[in-house]
Amino acid sequence: MISKRKICFPITSRVHFARQKHLLDLLRKNPKIDLQIVVGGSLLSEKYGEHFLPEIQKAGFAVQETLFNLIEGGNHIAMAKTAGLMALEFANSLNKLNPDIVLIRGDRFEQLAMAMVAVYLNKTIAHIEGGDLTGTIDESVRHAITKLAHIHFVTNEISRKRVIRMGENPKSVFNVGSLDIEFAALCKKNIDLNTVNNIGAGYQIDFLKPFLMVMYHPVTTESNNRLRAETLLKVADRLDIPTLWFWPNHDAGTNEIAKAIRVYREQGKLKNNKIRFVTDVSPEIFVALLAKTKALVGNSSSGIKECSYFGVPTVNVGTRQQGRMRGENVLDVGYGGAAIASAIEKQLTHGPYKPSALYHRPNTSKKILETMLKFKGVDRPQKKFYEI
Repeated sequence: MISKRKICFPITSRVHFARQKHLLDLLRKNPKIDLQIVVGGSLLSEKYGEHFLPEIQKAGFAVQETLFNLIEGGNHIAMAKTAGLMALEFANSLNKLNPDIVLIRGDRFEQLAMAMVAVYLNKTIAHIEGGDLTGTIDESVRHAITKLAHIHFVTNEISRKRVIRMGENPKSVFNVGSLDIEFAALCKKNIDLNTVNNIGAGYQIDFLKPFLMVMYHPVTTESNNRLRAETLLKVADRLDIPTLWFWPNHDAGTNEIAKAIRVYREQGKLKNNKIRFVTDVSPEIFVALLAKTKALVGNSSSGIKECSYFGVPTVNVGTRQQGRMRGENVLDVGYGGAAIASAIEKQLTHGPYKPSALYHRPNTSKKILETMLKFKGVDRPQKKFYEI
């Protein structure tokens, strides 16, 4: 009997599950692979990940380990302690599961803790989305994971060359495209969006008419997150267009933004009152919203990646996505209210852009699966710096 290659995929964000869902499905169904799913972080918090375990089980996936490691607080010390607790919890799980490969995505602080644990337990690490540039501490985390990883699945050619310049062997760096875009391309776009009016609070949006989306997350290396969120709230409130505003992620600074939203809303500061605030929607509905919205405003990577694929006008506020390769659909702007308002009006007037294949390559998930099956270095996790 041929032994299966055991691949452990830790998930600490609902986005991670959604955007890797097709890949996970291929891994689960492949007879040569034993997929091990570990869930932790915000996904086990009622605030951020309510109903996630039933959701993943309904999709046909088994969860081998759950890690209750999230420390509430929404500040830097909470992030640091959460990462430390993640390392302790994941060490036990990884030692128990004993996988051949640990598959890690992106630049989250929890993922760095997991990569550190994996390398000390002599596990081969496969990293998705290495080599990208951003404008926050996430970039340092991403590059740190790259130096711990053995297999690199990058989203574009520029990132591939960047990873190689960091001393990684070109034979272990694969430009497979973006899983985010693959997921967006596979999703149905004709979903009934009115269910969004059954969650969150605020204005009832008619999704058959023009609407705006706002996604504004904290910038962990900067201050004034609350003030900048208030500025964006005032701009959105003055616009004569229904707006769907998503709650921020749980990085340091999230409480500042959340407080700005609550105070602005509860103290009756809303003027036009055309904003609906939501914490979360299903990944499929989110993609359908992105494909239909007139513009995305804020500092989410969705404005850079998925919106480029759909040709959706994006107003990228501040430095959080600084350095990312972007399409012509993105208009960068600072934190000033007048500049943001002007950029939004400009993008709404422009309308849809030509869809871009900037981050898209065919069969991304299939290429990742095939590479992990064929990779020869699984039993030799010691790395060497590759001299160009």
